[in-house]
Amino acid sequence: MAAKATISKVNLNIANMDTHYYGEHSLTLAQHPSENDMRLMVRVLAFILNANEDLVFCRGISQDDEPDLWQKNLSGDIDLWIDLGQPDEKRIKKACGRSAKVIIYTYQEGMATSWFTQNKKLLNRFKNLSIIYLKMDADIEELCSRSMTLQANITDGELSLMNDEKSVAILEDTWK
Repeated sequence: MAAKATISKVNLNIANMDTHYYGEHSLTLAQHPSENDMRLMVRVLAFILNANEDLVFCRGISQDDEPDLWQKNLSGDIDLWIDLGQPDEKRIKKACGRSAKVIIYTYQEGMATSWFTQNKKLLNRFKNLSIIYLKMDADIEELCSRSMTLQANITDGELSLMNDEKSVAILEDTWK
């Protein structure tokens, strides 16, 4: 019997002083059995960094033809495609061909640096692609639970994510 996804509920309050976006979101996330807590929390970070009413979580890790998050316009075209980690060339080509803008958030320093160095020439071919490395000052998975209440504050390019007990600072390093 296949393992089932774990459902997490997130009450999220976002105050982005850089873009003047302020909102509250009630999110329901399905954590695939092969997805660790860190990756789940990076999905939440990607949502926070691009938050708006049209941004939605997709099936991501369990579906090859969908990103982790996307934003579609009223005609059904994909305006924003967001992937995490180090996708392969085929997936990057598909994303850049289907979406007006593609962002890849990478977060595991050693693996991310190696992947970017090996694929730099390929990645530079795509004008609608951004690569952003998320540098965290603490273990973000410590904020993860089945039911989360999180506050996200963004000011001067630094994201602070906190619950009642812990806080993690995240910096975006734009590689492309």
